[in-house]
Amino acid sequence: MKDELHNHSVTKLPSLKGYVYIAVSTLLFGTSATLGRAAFTGHLLPGGSLAAINPLILSQSRVTVSLAVLLPILVARRGWAELRVPGRDMVRLFLLGILGVAASNYLYYLAIQRTNVATAIILEYTAPVWVLLYTVARGGQRPSWRRIAAVGLAVVGCALAVGLVGAGGFRMDAVGVMAASLAAFSFALYNVGAHSLLARYDRWKLLLWVLGGAAGFWIVVNPPWKIVAEHYGREQWGFMAVFAMVSMLLPFAFYFAGLEYLEPTRAIVVSCLEPVFSIVLAAIFLGELVRGMQTAGIVLVLVAIALIQMPERAPGDELVVEPIE
Repeated sequence: MKDELHNHSVTKLPSLKGYVYIAVSTLLFGTSATLGRAAFTGHLLPGGSLAAINPLILSQSRVTVSLAVLLPILVARRGWAELRVPGRDMVRLFLLGILGVAASNYLYYLAIQRTNVATAIILEYTAPVWVLLYTVARGGQRPSWRRIAAVGLAVVGCALAVGLVGAGGFRMDAVGVMAASLAAFSFALYNVGAHSLLARYDRWKLLLWVLGGAAGFWIVVNPPWKIVAEHYGREQWGFMAVFAMVSMLLPFAFYFAGLEYLEPTRAIVVSCLEPVFSIVLAAIFLGELVRGMQTAGIVLVLVAIALIQMPERAPGDELVVEPIE
């Protein structure tokens, strides 16, 4: 009884390991955002070219190729029997793959195609608001001013970082804006859904069946013969193979690993580093100028991350710092 009472009076700082995993994942997502633009503009690098790829094909290829790589590796290492999950959870994993991963991917790229990257990112990154509202409504978190301020700063920081203020900012298109808004809900969904499922399954098994659900959905929506009819060349297939690794398999593996250590609101606020990484990478490799407003946005995102990671303590709680793993 004494141990139980003591456990209830302890507030722990979240493990640094979770933040590192989410940060690495977000860096990869930021890199893939630049590569995604190449698929629509036809310009892979300055002086290079790439025939345009349809957003649906890009979304489908990234999950299908990732599944084709991950499945034989896991079967060889663990055996098929160890990878099976009960039917009820299989349904949840497939729904997470369809409504979370497949939907957010496609809607995000559709939003980029119909509007611009700034519009797509800022609308998708309203997802922390929805995650916070959901977890508060379910009683999973207290609606503290610190959490509310962190989420608000993250959203405003993303808006400034992607150029919402100034030239090249928000661009209205009914379909594009709706797609980006729905992508935010899908993004929030797989944050909350994956976190709960990771309590029972390791990240590789979770990722396998989430990818299976997304890939199966795309095969029904866009059968293989329709892909063949696009007559993509070697350069495009090569790009899609690399893109699948950089934008799907590796970042999602790191992201799910982070969710094993962090609750959804913390994880999704840290993921707001994606537009920050995109801007920094563009400045380093493409020579794009970082404006004052963008710098301010980067600072706000970093402040939000610092706020959200601070523990919430009730009066009389003891603060315990977990060892860095």
